[in-house]
Amino acid sequence: MLHQIENDLKDALRNQDKAKVGVLRILISKCKNKSIAIGKPLEDSEVMKVLQTTAKQHKESIKLYTQGERSDLVEQETLELNIVEGYLPSMMTEDEVRSIIGSVIETTGASSMADFGKVMPQVMKQGAGKIDGGVAQNILKELLS
Repeated sequence: MLHQIENDLKDALRNQDKAKVGVLRILISKCKNKSIAIGKPLEDSEVMKVLQTTAKQHKESIKLYTQGERSDLVEQETLELNIVEGYLPSMMTEDEVRSIIGSVIETTGASSMADFGKVMPQVMKQGAGKIDGGVAQNILKELLS
């Protein structure tokens, strides 16, 4: 995965795509920092976690810039988010998330909000990085309340 990002950086440099070059350099930098922090080269799953964290940061920035009425920054963050999301697997739809949550609730026997802590980790584990935690949390609260 990291090699793919590095190759795409080379292509973006050749094509003089400044926005993509900037985003890819930041992604590579974050991956290398993570690699140094854990003391070994990153596996694809760890690169995915870095990408997901970066995407989440961009989504938060977009939300804050929208509240602050900074449309210029919203456009820039949206462009960067689209580049990052190009490397992420597609997220599950709300219906798919709802069915996973339903099956986990059945297997754990969850019946109230007190069981939230039992259900949520299993839902995220079954989703294997393809579930948006915020969406899952909202659906789970709705089903358990």
